[in-house]
Amino acid sequence: MTPPIILASASRFRKSLLENAGVTFTVEPAQTDERAVEEALVDLKPDEVALILAEAKAQDVSSRNPGAIVIGSDQTLSLDGEMFHKAETMEQARHRLLKLSGRTHQLNSGIVLVRDGETIWRHMSIARLTLRDLDPGFVGRHLSSVGDKVLSSVGAYQLEGAGIQLFDRIEGDYFTIIGLPLLPLLAKLRELGAIDG
Repeated sequence: MTPPIILASASRFRKSLLENAGVTFTVEPAQTDERAVEEALVDLKPDEVALILAEAKAQDVSSRNPGAIVIGSDQTLSLDGEMFHKAETMEQARHRLLKLSGRTHQLNSGIVLVRDGETIWRHMSIARLTLRDLDPGFVGRHLSSVGDKVLSSVGAYQLEGAGIQLFDRIEGDYFTIIGLPLLPLLAKLRELGAIDG
């Protein structure tokens, strides 16, 4: 009998990726205070922070679901070693896009599998994205057009929508950018016998 799979995330994007891949799973968002966890991680690199947060989420949900394989994931955005969080206001989103303008930033997507409190797999995928030089007037019009859904993304953009117009170059796969490195995850779930393969 295959173990149940639980996605420890409230992200509709991550849920949609797994559904589209045909994986049978349930969703149970973690009850983890990410900012509190981060406070203890001041000397770590942004990719390490993403993995630790992903593991904290998976461990939290695993503690309530014996036998299940729990998927924890987290994503950080870094620019020249500085880590960014989701913008809380549209003004912060405007500042974020202008700061990223003409520069290359990294999206660090960490994913962890936990079963019965034991971490059984960790993976990090990195995408590098270069925004074109953005005119401040265009940024304002863009944000007005797309609305506050940009606040759900650490970069203040949705690549799968009008946000694609902000970019000059993208290095990395779509799933890493959305925040769930799907190909390595599916390979590991097949290896564990959790999905057919």
